[in-house]
Amino acid sequence: MPIVKWVAEVMGWLMNGIYSIGVTNLGLCIILFTIIIYMFMTPLQIKQQKFSKMNAVMSPELQKINKKYKGKKDQNSQMKMQEETMAVYEKYGVSPTGSCLQMVIQMPIFFALYQVIIKMPGYIGGIKHMFDSAVVKITNVDGYVGIITEFIKEHGIRSYSWPTNGKGVNDNHVIDFLYSLSPSQWADLGDVDKFSGFAQTLSDTAGKIHPMQNFLGLNIADTPLSLIKTGWSEHTYLLIVAAIMIPLLSWLTQMLNLKLMPTAATDDTNSQMNATMKGMNTFMPLFSAFICFSFPVGIGIYWIAGSVIRCVQQLVINRHLDNMNMDDFIKKNQEKMAKKRAKAGLPPQKITQQAKMNVRNIEEPKKTTAEDRNAAVQKSTEYYKNVQNAKPGSLASKANMVAQFDQKNKSKKK
Repeated sequence: MPIVKWVAEVMGWLMNGIYSIGVTNLGLCIILFTIIIYMFMTPLQIKQQKFSKMNAVMSPELQKINKKYKGKKDQNSQMKMQEETMAVYEKYGVSPTGSCLQMVIQMPIFFALYQVIIKMPGYIGGIKHMFDSAVVKITNVDGYVGIITEFIKEHGIRSYSWPTNGKGVNDNHVIDFLYSLSPSQWADLGDVDKFSGFAQTLSDTAGKIHPMQNFLGLNIADTPLSLIKTGWSEHTYLLIVAAIMIPLLSWLTQMLNLKLMPTAATDDTNSQMNATMKGMNTFMPLFSAFICFSFPVGIGIYWIAGSVIRCVQQLVINRHLDNMNMDDFIKKNQEKMAKKRAKAGLPPQKITQQAKMNVRNIEEPKKTTAEDRNAAVQKSTEYYKNVQNAKPGSLASKANMVAQFDQKNKSKKK
């Protein structure tokens, strides 16, 4: 997606700026990068949480509407339900798609974040140049593309940019491949027959990049799963514990963040939706922890840092929302919506009247029994019979004529 590429380039400048001021440890660089990104996203977060808070206020009225039309699938009932629902949103001055814009804005940012973290040398010039000597040596070897492709398969390396068919490979692909190697894989690469002649160059390059990739004893380019395997084979159980902590902390911090999120009151009418949301809130952190095992540690650091930052944000936002005067907030929302509608040619006063009119029009008609209908017919019949001085040509006069005709026929039969 072009927009993701553009956002990634902007974020790459930020990451390069952090590295340029002297933060050369890439794990710490990712944390600072995440903090800055989430600071810029705070206004979107606040707006989204305000919508959630307002949704909690509207929830009882929306639930009442859902309960009223429960089980009614005909088109007329569905249209009335939609009208009543829209009237509630208009009453509080919010849009049903109030949180969608924030999600649309955030999605390219999240995808771009992954690109920057996974392909860091492509965005930080100082790191990219560290691979220059190794890249020149490798690309001068005949058939280097096939050699690297086979090396990736044999070692089960999760390569994010290397073409599976080996076509269209350039220097940037080689750099991304080298950046993703663990210390042991660097050594194995130097043992490849055609690369053994410049094994020292590969070793020197690895010696430069490893201290930068090391964060609390973990290589951020490695995956927790491979670290666990390495720790098991080398009997370094502390490494296993550290590797397991990445997915575990990812799950724990995301669960804490979800606990802090405001939720609307629900009743039995939304029990199915409630259960679905609860299931998603349980599944997503577990799923992220699961896939975290096969993603680079750098991604796990980003997830953990992002969740911790969101928790702090949520605590501050919750405190702000608890002290917020909802009546004033609703009034401001109504004024904003009135201005938007006014631009579309509908004055604010008419908007409010229209909302009230919709509510009146969509009230469900009272049910009538057969006895009520018979009584109404009898009442109208008696009314027309008793109207003796009806205006000629009126409905009442015609009813009198029919009644007189019936009476004459009854007399003849007798």
